[in-house]
Parts: sequence; structure tokens; C-alpha cells
Amino acid sequence: MLNMADGLARLGALAENPVVRTLAAAFDAAGFDLAVVGGPVRDALLGRATHDLDFTTNALPDDILRIVKPISTAHWDIGRAFGTIGARVQGEQVEITTYRADSYDGVTRKPTVEFGDTIDGDLIRRDFTVNAMALQVPAVKLVDPTGGVEDLVAGLLRTPTDPHVSFGDDPLRMLRGARFSAQLGFRIEEKTTAAITELRETLKIVSPERVQSELVRLMQTDDPVRGIRVLVDTGLIEEFLPEVSALRLEADEHHHHKDVYEHSLTVLTQAIALEHARHPGAEPDVALRIAALLHDIGKPRTRKLEDGGIVTFHHHDVVGSRMARKRLQALRFDTGTTDAVATLIELHLRFFGYSEGAWTDSAVRRYVRDAGDLLERLHILTRADVTTRNKRKAARLSAAYDDIESRIAALREQEELDSIRPEIDGNRIQEILGIAPGREVGEAYRFLLDLRLDEGVIGTDAAEQRLRDWWAARG
Repeated sequence: MLNMADGLARLGALAENPVVRTLAAAFDAAGFDLAVVGGPVRDALLGRATHDLDFTTNALPDDILRIVKPISTAHWDIGRAFGTIGARVQGEQVEITTYRADSYDGVTRKPTVEFGDTIDGDLIRRDFTVNAMALQVPAVKLVDPTGGVEDLVAGLLRTPTDPHVSFGDDPLRMLRGARFSAQLGFRIEEKTTAAITELRETLKIVSPERVQSELVRLMQTDDPVRGIRVLVDTGLIEEFLPEVSALRLEADEHHHHKDVYEHSLTVLTQAIALEHARHPGAEPDVALRIAALLHDIGKPRTRKLEDGGIVTFHHHDVVGSRMARKRLQALRFDTGTTDAVATLIELHLRFFGYSEGAWTDSAVRRYVRDAGDLLERLHILTRADVTTRNKRKAARLSAAYDDIESRIAALREQEELDSIRPEIDGNRIQEILGIAPGREVGEAYRFLLDLRLDEGVIGTDAAEQRLRDWWAARG
């Protein structure tokens, strides 16, 4: 519950921030208004950490630039056309924007930029009431024309104006609603939720890059599952990630299987918990979290109903990997993230063969080699994928994974497992076999790598003899 006395005290502390105080004095001396706006005000009232500082003012861009030049170590006007000037003040990056009164054409997200003349008019055009508050400085006056404080107290997300108008102006706000629900733990007002459901198809006018950015920010929250439920329940996710809602497979009286959708959300929650436990204080691992959410998206395509009420999903790991790669590419994810997610999904079932029978050292080496630098993430994903209510089974799987991790650690110590390679390199292969660079060198290299994986370190002389024997057997 928001304590207003404490919240107002924190607003006073925000106004005393050295960066805020410096800018407030400069704008006041120049005869212009200035206010901290949006997220910093909301977070100060909630007692959350404040990061980026955004300001709004009645000064025009040229005036803003003139005012900040003497008090900043750097400044830029890349957003001048939209009324925004950036600057670095006392080591902190800030953005200052002229009051806006934009209008939208309903076809694209690009507004017709119009500068406003009142702070109330600027705030009313923002996405949600809890983000439509401002702290005027140096006067330290809270401006809240749309009831943002009351909604903070109620834990409610709603738009400052009719949600049909707000989302019609900028459909990305619907996706932001899901993200803020997860980030703040707030519920979305029924009227606002209904508008998202009705207008979900308008998200098509938003660029994939912007959708991807909001999805990443959602996945970076401590509880992305809350936002994902909003996206699925409203149908908004169908517009950019339909594979998730497709996980809600129907079951009948003859064939039974685990609820794949709920299982996937549980895996995501457990992966985040393991991520925090293993790497406290680290930045959220977005690739791992996306892989956890999508690890079973191949199941709907591979589902097969067998006799006796059995349901199978053969090869859903490989199919799901391909599906994830295609979807992330469509959302313009970078290659590194896309490759990591696809590989984790492809490998996420590999361990379960280990739990059914002890692997040889060779199998453990191959597991490490195939995972590469994703091994730690694969450890987390695989452990998180155990959602059974059978305590005996869960304990057996946990013990098996404890065992494989300890074996990997022991082998790594013995053999520098992270950099497994043959004991003979490509140049030496050519010398021994008397061949030129080409396909046969690659085949010989793979033979020696398999030998290394299967038998460990056997020594250079023995490796050379085995290579000669292999070559002779080829004729």
C-alpha cells in the first residue's frame, strides 16, 4: 500500500537530486518552467529506484539547448524534431522535451508533432495515468491531472483518456500495458483490457523492432509471467508471438497430457529463480528467459495421439528450435540472441537421457561440446524444466543433474573441457597424410575430434598412429 506521506517525502528528495536541482535553477533563471515527468515521479512515490531522468518544459528546443549548454558536459539534438534535447549533466544522461500536443493519423505510429503550451495538456496525452504525473521544480509541486496517485494506491493501470483513442493513437501502448503490469504488479482496468482485445490487430502498424524492444523489457522484469498472461488473455500475443498461445492444447477424455502452456510459464518462473540464485545481482538473461518460455513451442506441431491414451511429441525440440529461430528473426532479434535461444531449445531434452542411465565420459564431453558457451544457461533451463508434482521423480532428476554437473566440473579440471579439440591440428594432418587443404582434411579433423571425445587425451604419437590407420582403412 502506498503511504502518501512517505511518497511525498521521496518526491522532495527527488527535487533535491543534484542533477534536478541544477537544471531547475537554470530553467528558472531563464524564465521557463521545468518538471520531472513520468517514470521517475511514479517510482519515487512507490519507493522504487529511479534511473533515467526525463523532464518536460514550456521552453522550445532552441531555448532548451541554449540553457543546457553551459551546465552540461555533452548535449545532442537528435530528437529536436520531436522537441527533445539530450544532455549529460553532472555525469548523468537526461532528456528534456517541450510540452507536446501531438495528433496521430491512425495509419502509422508517427505523430504530427505539435508543441503544447500547458503541462496538463502534455500529461493527458501520455500512455497511463501512473505515468502522467509531473513534479514541478524548483517549486516541488506534484501535477496529477488524471488521477495517477489514486491509481498507484489502487494498483491500477488505465489510460488518461478513452483507451480506444489512446491505443488508436499508439498501439504500442497496449504492449506497454502488459509490461507495466508485470513491472509494477498492477492489474489493468477492465475497460482498458477490453480495448486491448478489440484493437489488438492495430499492433500490425508498429515496426517489429519496437515490438521486440517492448518484449525484451517485459522479459527483463522480475515477473514476466504476469504480463504474458495479459498478452495471451487479450489475444494481443497473436499479433507477434502466436506460438505461445498455441501451447494451450486441448485435452480429451481419452488422451491426457500436461498443460503445456501452464508448464511453460512455470518453467520460465523457475528459470528466473535459478538465474537469481546462481548469478545474484546480474542483469536479466533475456535469451535464457525467452528459451524457457518457448522451449516447448514445437509440441503443437508434433503432437500425436497414440493408442492407450498416450500423447507423444517426438522431435518437438528440433521443430521448436526452428520455429523459435524463424520467429525471433521476424522480430529482428540480433543473431546472438536468436542463435542462443534456438540452440537452448534444441538441446533442452538432451539431459533426460542421462537421468535414465549413466553417461560415459564421451557422452558428457559431447554434451559440453554441443552446449559450448551456453552450458550454464542449459543447466538452468534443464533444471527449470522439471515441474512434476511427483516428489520422488523430481528428487531423482535433481540428483542426476547434480551428478552430471559434478562430472563436468571434474572432467573440465582434468582436460580443460571448455576448449576440446583434437591433439593434432589441420597443418599437421596435411603433413602426416601428405594431402593438400580440402574436404579430406576436414574429415580427418572430425575423426580425431571424435577420438578425443570418446577416449580423452591419448597422446600425440598415439593420435598420429590412429590417424594413419584410419587413412589406410579408407584406401
